[in-house]
Amino acid sequence: MYDLITFLNQSPSRYHAVANLAKTLDEEGYTRLCEGKTWQLAPGGKYYVVRNGSSLMAFRIPKADFTGFMMSASHSDFPAFLMKENAELLGPENYIRLNAEKYGGLLISPWLDRPLTVAGRVLVQTAGQIESRLAYVDRDLLMIPNVAIHMNRAANDGYKYDLKVDTIPLLGQGEEKGSFRALMAQTVGCKSEDILGWDLYLCLRQKSIVWGMNNEFLSAQGLDDLQCAYGCFRGFIEAQDSDSVPVYALFDNEEIGSKTRQGADGTFLADLIDRICAAMGREKVSAVANSFMVSADNAHAVHPNHPEFADATHRPRMNGGIVIKRGPHYTTDGASQAVFAALCAKVGVPVQYFFNRSDLSGGGTLGNISFSHLSVNTLDIGMPQLAMHSCFETTGVRDTEWLVQAMTAFYSSTYKEENGVFCLV
Repeated sequence: MYDLITFLNQSPSRYHAVANLAKTLDEEGYTRLCEGKTWQLAPGGKYYVVRNGSSLMAFRIPKADFTGFMMSASHSDFPAFLMKENAELLGPENYIRLNAEKYGGLLISPWLDRPLTVAGRVLVQTAGQIESRLAYVDRDLLMIPNVAIHMNRAANDGYKYDLKVDTIPLLGQGEEKGSFRALMAQTVGCKSEDILGWDLYLCLRQKSIVWGMNNEFLSAQGLDDLQCAYGCFRGFIEAQDSDSVPVYALFDNEEIGSKTRQGADGTFLADLIDRICAAMGREKVSAVANSFMVSADNAHAVHPNHPEFADATHRPRMNGGIVIKRGPHYTTDGASQAVFAALCAKVGVPVQYFFNRSDLSGGGTLGNISFSHLSVNTLDIGMPQLAMHSCFETTGVRDTEWLVQAMTAFYSSTYKEENGVFCLV
């Protein structure tokens, strides 16, 4: 199993991340299922299914009369700029620019004045069908240039970006349209006229780096939430069988509200649970009642220059362990916190706690979105990080292995709940 840095560097888009995980599952002997066909499942079987090329679920069947489901949820998408269909903008002068709009709640300023390229997928017309092909232009292709301070004296005074002007990437110089489409056709091996659509995003050319006085920090694109996606996946792969079905869920579109068929507010996970229970002859209600979900989406570490944004008594630090997130926007309650904290203590994994400062509101998570479709005991966790939603985020190098250790133990366990008594064995 390769490490987090390799996974991040090989996953410039959600489609690449899912393809990389699917490749690992193939190598581990998992059978890929098709949602449009009848599933034949068996005890001892290992399976996975992909929806839309950007969302993936994997599971194992330990025995026909399994107790319940041990689940994790993370997401494959991260804030970026989305390429529009008619992407090329000619001029002013002989510049060629690309028409892009923001995806998710991204920090804008870090995207400027650095080498960029595009990654995602291209939909290609082939003989009698439409084929999805991964796309990544492996060279310094684009840049979003700042305006010189001489022309924008307010640049350092809280400048407000005009998204239709200030964040348009520069591609090159020329007088004819069609060069970008031709480049993408060359990248995926087709003719320009065979491209029927794409899902392409700006991405960094800079690779992940480890830095700091003692090499204690890791910075990369997409740590929120590929760090949790990777850690939960490794825990899923490395876990031992238990009396429960381990389910690894990686959703798309969390950054824009999850209201898609491949998002947590769709039916992907509920469909999966229904089909497993039906195929194995297991009654769904009792199985779900004896199930547990870990919603894993990164958390805010105390900022070194702005510690005032953190709550007075809940101050997560990088390299300090897994963060359990509490508050009205999270699914965690005392019971789910106690179950997971006890598990972490058992395997020697440190935990921290996060509450928003009382006058700052947090956002929703995969946990409370999934919970609306599948009512199981759930908690929200994350890895402590800085600069969330920047194009280059920072985390601690030790925390990922603690997540792997905790999730390996989690997926090796069985959860039961009866009359106010909670048990994880």
